Amino acid sequence: MSLARANPALNFSPPMDATPRRLNRRVVIVLSVIGLHVAAVWALQSGLLRRAMEIVIPVQVMAELIEPPQPLVEPPPPAPPTPVAAPTPPKPRPRPIPQPQPQPQPQPVAEPEPMPLAPVVPPAPPAPPARPEPIVAAAPPPAPPAPPAPPRIDLPSSNADYLRNPPPPYPPMSKRLGEQGRVVVRAFIQLDGTASRAEVQRSSGYERLDQTAVQTVLRWRYVPGKRAGVPEAMWFNIPINFVLE
Repeated sequence: MSLARANPALNFSPPMDATPRRLNRRVVIVLSVIGLHVAAVWALQSGLLRRAMEIVIPVQVMAELIEPPQPLVEPPPPAPPTPVAAPTPPKPRPRPIPQPQPQPQPQPVAEPEPMPLAPVVPPAPPAPPARPEPIVAAAPPPAPPAPPAPPRIDLPSSNADYLRNPPPPYPPMSKRLGEQGRVVVRAFIQLDGTASRAEVQRSSGYERLDQTAVQTVLRWRYVPGKRAGVPEAMWFNIPINFVLE
């Protein structure tokens, strides 16, 4: 015991603090690895890695898209035009030499033989003038027959005394308002003297007066119209005046 204390190099027993230190290092390493994993998971969840990738990727894409300018290639000069030979002018044709034409020789003229004299014939006496033929006037064509006279039409009437048609009543409201005017009612008069239909042909300008005139015409009695003396149903215009006294 004295030698071990005197020379520490001769002491081969392990120190007492070696095992706890090794355990502390392992714990630290395990905790650091777990912390790194937790930080990586948190970075993935918070989007830090995505942002870093978004920042790095556009830089790489821009670097790929930007290309160095290409040198301009000048087009080759156009080929010189080939010379076209000028057309040779046509040679003039030689003019034909006119040939001398033979001159006509004079022909002997034969003397005309004398013609025998014709006998003289006295002129014939003039013929007497022809008598003009008498001109006969053509008979005029017969006149066309006169068209038949149109049949006489007698319009219906509502003024006969025996009909006893009362005058149209004056609407009280029209009297108060001072409405007055002339109404022309167009009615269809039957053979029995009654009006089957009636309508306003010309308005007075007031609805009350027009309706009163139509109702009055439908209540009246009439003398039916006639065509060539035969009674016939026909339309008839009936004027009615509304005048305030």
